[in-house]
Order: sequence, then C-alpha cells, then structure tokens
Amino acid sequence: MNIKIEELTAKVLESNPELDRYQLAIAVAERADELSNGSPSKLSVSIKEVKPTDLALMEIAEGLVTIKGFVDNK
Repeated sequence: MNIKIEELTAKVLESNPELDRYQLAIAVAERADELSNGSPSKLSVSIKEVKPTDLALMEIAEGLVTIKGFVDNK
C-alpha cells in the first residue's frame, strides 16, 4: 500500500482550517495509541498491513475520526 503522508496531512489541514499541525500530531498519536491497544480500524485496512500512525492519519483524512478538545485562543 502506497500512501503519501504529506498529501493526507495537507488534506486534513485544508479541510480543518482551525487545526494546526501540532494539534493534528497529537490527534494522530492518540488514535494510533488506540489502534495499537486493540481498537478496531474504521477502514478496511489491517493494523498488520499499515503502521498505526499512518492508519490513524488515513482515518482522520477520511473524516472517520473527529478531532475534539482543542480551544481556539484567538
């Protein structure tokens, strides 16, 4: 499977202008941790085929996982 992490990251950041790359990194890390601890994937991709961080980013890019909890301080 050939995924382009940069393209997925750009897709997420473009569709979520209130989100910055650091917040995205935290969200990806949290979802990857869930996947590593047995949470089922929301895509038809096995955790054995794709790294948990890549899979987490793919799920977020597809809108299958929402990012909550960040406050805009502006």
